[in-house]
Amino acid sequence: MSYSSPSAPEMLCLSPCAPGPHRPSARASTSAADNAHRVTLRLGTPTPRRCRLGKFQGCSAAAPAAPMEKAAPPRTTAERWGSLREMRRVWWVCGMGYWVQGFRCFPWLALNFHLTRGLGLSPVALQLVQNAGSLPLVAKPLFGVLSDAVYIGHQHRLPYISAGAFLQLIAWGTLAIMPVTGDTFPIQMVCILIGNLGASVTEVVSDAVLTEFSRTQKTGVLQSYAFIGLAAGSLLGNLSGGYVLLRTQEPKTMFTAFSVLLGLQLALSMSTKETLPSSHGNSSSLLVRSSLSVNLRKQFSNLMTSVRKERIFYPLAWIMTSFAVVPILSGTMFCFQTQYLKLDSSIIGLSKVMGQVMVVSLTVLYNRYLKQIPLRRLVCGVQIMYAFAVLSELILVKQVNLLLGIPNEIYVLCFSALAEAIAQFKVLPFSILLSSLCPPGCEGSLFAFFTSGLVLSAILSGVYGVGLSALIGLSAGDYSNLPLGILLQSLAALLPLAWISFVPENWTADEKIVKQR
Repeated sequence: MSYSSPSAPEMLCLSPCAPGPHRPSARASTSAADNAHRVTLRLGTPTPRRCRLGKFQGCSAAAPAAPMEKAAPPRTTAERWGSLREMRRVWWVCGMGYWVQGFRCFPWLALNFHLTRGLGLSPVALQLVQNAGSLPLVAKPLFGVLSDAVYIGHQHRLPYISAGAFLQLIAWGTLAIMPVTGDTFPIQMVCILIGNLGASVTEVVSDAVLTEFSRTQKTGVLQSYAFIGLAAGSLLGNLSGGYVLLRTQEPKTMFTAFSVLLGLQLALSMSTKETLPSSHGNSSSLLVRSSLSVNLRKQFSNLMTSVRKERIFYPLAWIMTSFAVVPILSGTMFCFQTQYLKLDSSIIGLSKVMGQVMVVSLTVLYNRYLKQIPLRRLVCGVQIMYAFAVLSELILVKQVNLLLGIPNEIYVLCFSALAEAIAQFKVLPFSILLSSLCPPGCEGSLFAFFTSGLVLSAILSGVYGVGLSALIGLSAGDYSNLPLGILLQSLAALLPLAWISFVPENWTADEKIVKQR
């Protein structure tokens, strides 16, 4: 409460020229007892007014004044500039987190070659390892609730980013020094799980910081920048990964290089003072401490309340199921390209680079033009494009590109990552939608729920892909039924259009309010 608000009713009520009988309001009565004598002396009120003032005084005595909060002292210019610099540094930590998140394709490209060539895993086994390694990402809501409810050393977000970077550093550093033998595969699997656990913590907190900053900017701008940073990291990771793997043929070199990058991220996050847009508004809440269990229960209850809202639940349900119902044959296609077509690792890396260039181009296009399109119409068009992009892989599998005079290398380079790029872009409008709907205090938990739902959908999609491969008889030496698998995958990509009514019809990224379904 400010000191200026009670004074306005006082001056109106006690002014000598105020007409009519005096009826004090509740707000005026809380401070009139303290100021009655001072106002009487200053205004020189006549006797009738003093009687009325005494009556007013007695009325406030009957209702004791509520204690007023002490106003926070105004910050100096130097303090404001210092806070702004720290806030920008926090944003750099968050931006680097997105870039490193995209650059994780660099060691994962090496890991795929390490598992298939070093350990001799089959396509189905490779896809199972990829899906099982993603299981820690499903626990993101827990990390989101923790970051929202539990402060570490008076800091809300950055300690969790440091912890996530440290876990990834331990995991990839261990893989860099571990011998390549079949006996060490269980330990390598544990390292994969720990690395993804650290990545999930970092991603959750970065999303929470992004949501807090986005409230001070135009809708969708920071999300677009984050997507560009993510795509830039993926672009550089795939480009350099294919080159390094082609020159060295040693995945451990790439594991070591990524460990060094994680060490830099850890040092930057630990040396940065946390200053968020909500820091000053929430600083008083640090003085009121509750038990850990009470905070967690309250935060979990807030998360469930937010998710149950129709305007949040239905879009989440659509985006998650749109991924879950499509069986993914990524492991099979990777082995088909590297073992059957004998393509170099540099071609695979460059194809991922082209995919990230497409993501960046789509993000810029969305930020310029597409965000004015109503969400349901936009998502419907993107989903149809995704189905056709999946179907285009038939051209490579049936070798139609050779009949058209297009070498396999050129076709893989230009079109192999098209479906993956469209699927990645499809998440952007929904992340902007959730940013505009997210209640204050639930930034970490709600976005963690969103991203973990996407990961769970991807795992289910991968499991369905493994089942489909087994059902139609795909193996490392027999890809004759791969066209049938791609056709079924493309048809499954059209299924989510059946419940497209779950997506808000008239919402655009320029709006702050979503109309009820």
